[in-house]
Amino acid sequence: MDGRDLVRSMKAVGSAGAAQGLRTVRAAWRRNRADAAGLPVRGPERARVPGAVQEAEPGPGGGTLRFSRSELRIRVAVSGAVFWGWDGAEPEPSYALAGRCPEPDPRAVLEPDKDGGWRVIAERVTVVVSRHGAIDVCTPGGVMLRRELPPRWWEPEEGGPARWMQRSEVAADARFFGLGGRASGPRLRDGTYRLWNTDPGHAFGRGDDPLPLAMPVQLVVADAGTHLVFHDTSWDGTVTLREGTEGAGSGHDRSGACEVRMAGGPLRCWVVVGTPARVLLAWVALTGAPALPPAWALGHQLAGRGLGSEEEVRRTVAGHQEHGLPLDAVHLGIGHYDEHQVFTVDQERFPKLAVLSEELRRDGIRLVSAVGPAVKATPGNAVYDGGVAEDAFVRGASGRLVTALASPGEAVFPDFTHARVRQWWGGLHAERIAQGFAGFWHDMDEPTVFAAFGESTLPRSARHALEGRGGDHREAHNVYGLCMASATYEGVRDLVPDQRPFVFSRSGWAGVQRYGGTWSGVAVAGWPGLRASLSLVLGLGLCGVPYSGPDTGGFDGGPSPELYLRRLQLGAYLPLFRTHTSVRAGQREPWEFGPEVLEHARVALVERRRLLPYYVTLAHLARRTGAPYVRPVWWGAPGNRALRDCEDAFLLGDCLLVAPVLGPGGDRRAVQLPRGRWYDTATERAYQGPGQVLVDAPLSRVPVLARAGAVIPVRGDDGRLELEVWAPVRGRTGGGVVVRDAGDGWDEPEVERYVARWEGPRVVVEREAADGVRVPSHPVRVRGLDERRAQM
Repeated sequence: MDGRDLVRSMKAVGSAGAAQGLRTVRAAWRRNRADAAGLPVRGPERARVPGAVQEAEPGPGGGTLRFSRSELRIRVAVSGAVFWGWDGAEPEPSYALAGRCPEPDPRAVLEPDKDGGWRVIAERVTVVVSRHGAIDVCTPGGVMLRRELPPRWWEPEEGGPARWMQRSEVAADARFFGLGGRASGPRLRDGTYRLWNTDPGHAFGRGDDPLPLAMPVQLVVADAGTHLVFHDTSWDGTVTLREGTEGAGSGHDRSGACEVRMAGGPLRCWVVVGTPARVLLAWVALTGAPALPPAWALGHQLAGRGLGSEEEVRRTVAGHQEHGLPLDAVHLGIGHYDEHQVFTVDQERFPKLAVLSEELRRDGIRLVSAVGPAVKATPGNAVYDGGVAEDAFVRGASGRLVTALASPGEAVFPDFTHARVRQWWGGLHAERIAQGFAGFWHDMDEPTVFAAFGESTLPRSARHALEGRGGDHREAHNVYGLCMASATYEGVRDLVPDQRPFVFSRSGWAGVQRYGGTWSGVAVAGWPGLRASLSLVLGLGLCGVPYSGPDTGGFDGGPSPELYLRRLQLGAYLPLFRTHTSVRAGQREPWEFGPEVLEHARVALVERRRLLPYYVTLAHLARRTGAPYVRPVWWGAPGNRALRDCEDAFLLGDCLLVAPVLGPGGDRRAVQLPRGRWYDTATERAYQGPGQVLVDAPLSRVPVLARAGAVIPVRGDDGRLELEVWAPVRGRTGGGVVVRDAGDGWDEPEVERYVARWEGPRVVVEREAADGVRVPSHPVRVRGLDERRAQM
């Protein structure tokens, strides 16, 4: 047991009690014993650097540079993304890529550069390689965005995977974002961030790292431009960041720095340069368009430990209906399973689950089922018996099945890195669908179990198929949740081909958006957890995962009425809006906090339902463009340094700016505005950006501002779609898009584009069409027309 295991085990002892803590220590001991026997001993190592360039061979989109001790392949894709790989590494195979690697850009050519180096010039980026292997990524105008210093490898003398390190420099004004879900973000300060999907073993806050979804994807924003860097290696590693500083004059700046260290795997990288919108578009072109959730999954969903029987579910649903609180889905955790805790319902507590599901569906409410990867290792358990027959479970280096102590007892784990196993697992969801479940919530899929907080349930020596290449858990761990999501998504799509699968996971990796969204795990119930929840959603969106959200309301602890409301108000504007009730946490339903909280909660929930057509539009735009629903306020102006440093507000699409209250006792707050006129949606008072303004933030609501000229689809009082238009500035036009969705299915809906402009004393809204402009087919309501307030 190494020091990191011991520290995490002791944390679990303190948080879970003595009995649970002993199980944690015992599980770590078993893993380490298996690894001691199954992993090669790492003996003496040899350090290596590329050396001097010897020759160059041009090829499609770039070419190959041969150094004295390594080889570098560079290729620019038609999308503008740049790939390079050392030691002959190619873009494929890769769990991150969606399908085949994109075609190379035939216009990009490898040509000699000064001082014995080489360069590749493409439409949006220039890549310059020095004669010793440094790589400069520059704008078309020659401004350097990133310099990759020559890498270094440490190779075992006895053979085996090499460790490697890559140091980089960025502009002094650059800011770092991304690396998956990070509680300390969205802007990543100086520090070291681990790349190992981890359940922290307790409710997390801003100081906890890593968390269940780490990925080696950085978004770097500087005055000169924005670029995304992805190191396509799933092994354990770290990223150490240091922001630069700007001096008093030329030559006194200190560059920002990044150091990536990996325990193994290929040294290969993708870089995309451009505006944030262009960068995310190219990124999802590489890794896959985000899955489109059904419309009901963009509404209010409810989960919790207090839903342990059909009676409790009916009581909770009736409470929401009685108090006029919209509800679109109910999530059942592992408490609805029998003792096997996977795919088999507890018949005592849920004797007529299919009937319950049908009753709820008639009220517009869907059931979502929690699913974990642990399968109880007991003969007679149908899933276990079937998995053994399929040879579906992970085995150790000795060839024996790997078992771990999970909540149902001794458990085994499917090897989702095998296509045959994914197909088998996907087919098991037929039982869930027959019971009436409409979606699936993946938990403990790092993988971990309650007895192994902080590290993987599986020893690092455990063997995996890795799509036929073969390997061990050191390489498979970070992609385990991604492959499980793939298994469920593809399986449900085959079982119910006329419906869009709804899958969201706690863990994953680059490309997980292809199969659904993510939830953040257990955030602390205090105010720090509120900030951490927002950080995760913003960071994941910049990594190409647009649909995510926290457990609104927290999981543990008893929040004050103020904190509960502020959590609910923030959650109501995040893509995955899931409130959480817990028998361990006491009060969770809004009516349990008194009539004032109930009324304010109702306002937040009703507003979420009113904005549902806007969320549907954002979901379709995310699938087409990669743009996240929730965006940092600098999204449209990355060169604005004041906006780059703003972490307590966000844009919801292009039209709305949400400024949640993230601390106690506040009834006003400062908001950093992007350029343009912005209307307070509650008072219709107008503010002019860029700049900082002070706005009211009473307990009843959080500030939400609409961009002047915005055309926003909303749900009217009669349930039909309406257009809410915010008056543009005189002399200018505004607009927006609307995507009308049937709610489910695969039909490609039409994108409606609208323009708003002043025509004399009134605002006119028209729909753009191929044959000209048309009158909107939806009711229109124009707001912000008070000229006196608009000039304030």
